[in-house]
Amino acid sequence: MSRTDSDRDSGDDEALTDIERAALHDLELGLEHVRRGYGALVTFHHQIGRGMDRFERARGRLREAGHDALADRLRDEVLPAGAVGDRWSYELVADFRAGFLADATAIEGDAREALAGGGHHLTERRQQRRWRERAAGEAWRAASDGEADRTASDDGG
Repeated sequence: MSRTDSDRDSGDDEALTDIERAALHDLELGLEHVRRGYGALVTFHHQIGRGMDRFERARGRLREAGHDALADRLRDEVLPAGAVGDRWSYELVADFRAGFLADATAIEGDAREALAGGGHHLTERRQQRRWRERAAGEAWRAASDGEADRTASDDGG
């Protein structure tokens, strides 16, 4: 099914079946959750790195205080070790990004392209269109335009 640029821009999804629309919505939301998981994995990586920096400082301070055996254990057991097995956290992040995240992103994009000409947020656009169509008058537009005017003046222009 071929979609035009104006179809994509307007969020016209009427040619989709309900099940296609639902599948695209599930793919889009699934990918959003996977991306949030990726963000948590990056946070994990950063937190592990900060912890390791602290361990390194502690190692030096322990040695300075004459606790060589504890300093040696940090040097030999903790600092070179991986966060999971022998893998460091940066390796987990890189593998996830290049593997699972890349695969999920490609499938979601391919499905969106095949079914909706690449359009995003079709369910939300449909809901937006319907809610605006049922709104009494143009009050929502005036409120929205007023907010845009306030934002522009707040930003100096």
